Amino acid sequence: MQIISAQEKVELERKIEVLRKKKIDVQERIRQAASLGDLSENAEYHFAKEENRDVERQLKEAENRLKSVSVVSTEGVPDDVVFLGHTVKLLDLDDDSEQLVRLVGEAAPPDPNSDVMAVSASSPMGEALLKAHVGETVKVKAPGGTLEFKILEIIQ
Repeated sequence: MQIISAQEKVELERKIEVLRKKKIDVQERIRQAASLGDLSENAEYHFAKEENRDVERQLKEAENRLKSVSVVSTEGVPDDVVFLGHTVKLLDLDDDSEQLVRLVGEAAPPDPNSDVMAVSASSPMGEALLKAHVGETVKVKAPGGTLEFKILEIIQ
């Protein structure tokens, strides 16, 4: 069973709702295209049918994922301890640059519009950060060597 934060669960539920609405829209387009007659040369009908299969696949995957996850509560976690769902400001001790990372249950594709990098709790960086305290220095084993980060603050 995979663990996720409460925020990740909300995002997954929101995605399911969007897919359900999209499915209804696509099915309406299928009905409209079918009412035009000859389906063998009806590109809109075939496109909508293919889109419907894709939406149904995504919806089934999301619903199955929601059934198989466990939401971890942050209840009782001290304010200075990094935990699942927290966004953390780190100082890279190699080059003194700062970066924001969010500890998640499962890393999703990066959002190009976000300054926050999602880091899976099961990744080397996630394992180093999980349950670390503000002010601590964590070491992350990477293919290019060991990286060191100082935890400056927990944003949320």
